[in-house]
Parts: sequence; C-alpha cells; structure tokens
Amino acid sequence: MTNVTVLDFEMGNLRSVAKALEKVGASVDVSAEVDRNADALVVPGQGAFGSCVLNLGARMDDVRAWIADGRPYLGICLGLQVLFDSSEESEEKGASVFAGDVVRFPAGPKVPHIGWNEVSSRAGARLFDGIDLGTRFYFVHSYYPVPADAGVVAATSDYAVEFCCAAERENVMATQFHPEKSGDAGLALLSNFVRAAAR
Repeated sequence: MTNVTVLDFEMGNLRSVAKALEKVGASVDVSAEVDRNADALVVPGQGAFGSCVLNLGARMDDVRAWIADGRPYLGICLGLQVLFDSSEESEEKGASVFAGDVVRFPAGPKVPHIGWNEVSSRAGARLFDGIDLGTRFYFVHSYYPVPADAGVVAATSDYAVEFCCAAERENVMATQFHPEKSGDAGLALLSNFVRAAAR
C-alpha cells in the first residue's frame, strides 16, 4: 500500500483530500511535517498565495528537498501555484520548482472561476491516463500559472483564456482544479498519482 502524507499547513481541504486518497487505496497520514518515511507527498491549499508561502514557512525547504530527491509530489490548487516563481497576488516568492509566474484572470469573466469546466490533457500526461479529453473537473480560483516551459503543461482549460490547469515533470504533478471535489474523474486522477508513486 502506498503511504501518502497530506501536508497540513492550515490552508487545505484536508479531510476531503485524505478521504479521496483513501478511497483509491492509499494509506494516508495528515501531518504538519513532511514525513521522509512516506512514499508520496500531497500539498493541497486554498486561499491566497502569500498566506500559503508564509504558512508553509520552513516547510517550503522541506518540500523543495522532497522534490529534489525525486520523490512523488502532488500539488492541488495553491499546491500547484506555489511551485512557481511568483504570483501577481503577493510579494512572497514561490518555491521555483517550475519557472514561471501565477497571474490573475483578465477582466471580463466573473472572478473567481468557480464550478465545473472541461480539461484537455496532453498526450502522455500520467495524471490523466485513461481519462477522456474534455472531462470536467471542479475549479475554485482567481489566478492560474503561466509556465516558462510549455513542456510542463499537462492539461489546459478555458475560462476567457486558455490556461494551464495541470503540470507534470518527472516526480512532480499538480492540478489547479480540485480532484477531491471532482467525483469519479477526480478519483481516477488521484488513483493515477497513487499508482505512479507506488512505482
């Protein structure tokens, strides 16, 4: 069984994330620390980018070290955004795991973007193995990442603009949408992550 730590830094939908991971067969520990004995690390987050960085505090270095060691990581919502260099939402700096910035949706559509939206994954994206193009996932956000390297974009969605809604590179996977709130499609995606972590 894959042992997954869900990092509790007081900003995530922890119970829902943990229950969804358990439903797809993971053994889950919700912890305020990065457990080096775990098989995989999940960082969920809701709220503001700057608060996320400040709440992570020294654990940001632990997350960077985990990723640098090639260990499986899944970020959800802010857990995706914090992987980038910076955000228009805050002066706080991100982890710089991926080069690029997080930007606000342009004027026009209602912000935040809340609700179900279609997601188009790129060929070979492991998170989306067996998940049909155009499958709908649940979003709640006002900002989205713009990777400097288009090669890390695992999927896009469209809300006034086409935007990166999932990223992957080697051991790092992350989504802007909330798989734990996305029904069967979300469970399929989490199952893909758990299987990848087990390898």
